[in-house]
Amino acid sequence: MTTTTVPRTQDLSEGALGMALLDIERRDLSTARRHLAQATVRGVSTGSNASLFHGAPALELVLARAHGVGDDVRAAVDRVVDARLAAAHRRQAAGALPHLAEWDLIRGLTGLAALLLSRRPIAPRLPDVLACLVALAHPARGEGRMLPGWWSAVGPDGKEMAGGHGNNGMAHGIAGPLAVLSLALRAGVSVPGQEEAVGTFATWLDRHGAHYWSTAAHLDADQPPEAEPARQSWCYGQPGIARAQQLAALALGDPARRRAAEDTVETILTDPLRLARITDSTLCHGWAGLLMLTRVVAADSPVPARFTPIIQDLYRRLAADWEHLPKPGFMEGRAGAQLALNATDTTGWTRVLLLA
Repeated sequence: MTTTTVPRTQDLSEGALGMALLDIERRDLSTARRHLAQATVRGVSTGSNASLFHGAPALELVLARAHGVGDDVRAAVDRVVDARLAAAHRRQAAGALPHLAEWDLIRGLTGLAALLLSRRPIAPRLPDVLACLVALAHPARGEGRMLPGWWSAVGPDGKEMAGGHGNNGMAHGIAGPLAVLSLALRAGVSVPGQEEAVGTFATWLDRHGAHYWSTAAHLDADQPPEAEPARQSWCYGQPGIARAQQLAALALGDPARRRAAEDTVETILTDPLRLARITDSTLCHGWAGLLMLTRVVAADSPVPARFTPIIQDLYRRLAADWEHLPKPGFMEGRAGAQLALNATDTTGWTRVLLLA
């Protein structure tokens, strides 16, 4: 293992590493080996860019789908986890607001928690990671006022943002910690304050989840302003948030929240105006992600048949369009779209999306 920055071949989103997920799900292990060799030919990152979607953690996620993770890979991931936990603890001790990259799904502790939760036996470092995510539920001081503990001083683009923002989406926002904490509860893994944190995040999203992110002006308003029309997807928007809310409801035994989450998915994905804003077939922000999301929402619903017409419609849209995707990869390319078309999850690959 090295800490050298390497090409995007080891990037789960767009590189060869992500493409191997499709090979493994199809049991095409010879092609998977070629993609894995391509991904790792110049080493595997354990540096600051290592995350569920890049470097050693991404490699473990893929190899685990084929039951092929070695102790050396796990040890490398454990070093990444230790470094990220140490950085989070230093930031907490300094009383500073976090950056999204500390804790989100794509780059941060939420993604690492998802990976550790999928280990068998479950990783001993997982409680420490969950505790860091739980700590986000505690208010923090910043900008001269009390703010949600996950508030970031920089905007979604990584640049300074007046008043900062609270990100709400599944990929980069608080829906990610909500989902992974809920999945952990359902798996029987909990730390002090975890149920309360799930409640805090879920209640925030009840109020603010119609927006991709919340601003200081939203905090000052009696009610957040009505959200502008926007593309609805897994990564940003109400469908991804609704799945996180459904997982929270299942973890806490809250049938009213579960029904509300399921109603949201049905309402959005039967609205022609909202559907018209979806312009591609990707997992991240297109038909493939919505199809996978709706399947798991239906599977966890007491009335799954209500989603059958939606699933059929999403499948038709995906089947008609996926080959037009210019990229070959997982999150924004043809490999991810094909995984959704296959309609299988025998390897547990959907854990990377926090769907199940």
